[in-house]
Amino acid sequence: MSILSTILVVLVALEFFYIMYLETINPTSDTTSRVFNIEKKKLQDDNIQTLLKNQGVYNGLIGMLLLYGTFISSNPKEICMALLVYIIGVALYGGISSDKSIFFKQGTLPILALISLFLT
Repeated sequence: MSILSTILVVLVALEFFYIMYLETINPTSDTTSRVFNIEKKKLQDDNIQTLLKNQGVYNGLIGMLLLYGTFISSNPKEICMALLVYIIGVALYGGISSDKSIFFKQGTLPILALISLFLT
């Protein structure tokens, strides 16, 4: 992988670790409320917190898999491309089913990383 591709994939992984942080460690914060556009009062609900923490685990694992693919795997390009396509698909679904801004917030950086991988 090129240096640019590596940087972009690592940035995507960091984005997913940040999302994991908001969902699992800091689910009732003002930042979490703002980022996910959920009223702070709703974030206090135990069911919502359970759902967020579950999503957070998934997002953290995606970040870890991206780092594994980038730095450890013998096929970094193949693994990272598959994960990025998955991430873009999820962002597209979120944009269609919830709020268009989700696609741009969660999909732009992975699209750039995927294009970079295709070009190298």
